[in-house]
Amino acid sequence: MKKAVKWFERGGPPTGWRKSQKAEDRRRLLYHATDRRLSRHNRLVQAGRKAMALANVIRDSKTARKARADAEHFFALARRT
Repeated sequence: MKKAVKWFERGGPPTGWRKSQKAEDRRRLLYHATDRRLSRHNRLVQAGRKAMALANVIRDSKTARKARADAEHFFALARRT
């Protein structure tokens, strides 16, 4: 059996995101892991992209659902700003 190759390179600092955390805690960690020099809108989009990137590569369906829900939350907030 071949060894799995990791092809997903996570950009930026680790967020501390865990599927066992409450939604508000996960989202706070994602938002605080974004670049502080950006505008609020761009930080929300960046946080959403981090969550969506996780949802796209993770194999655990529970984690993918939570990450996708967090991403949609950030994208909805970004549309309002």
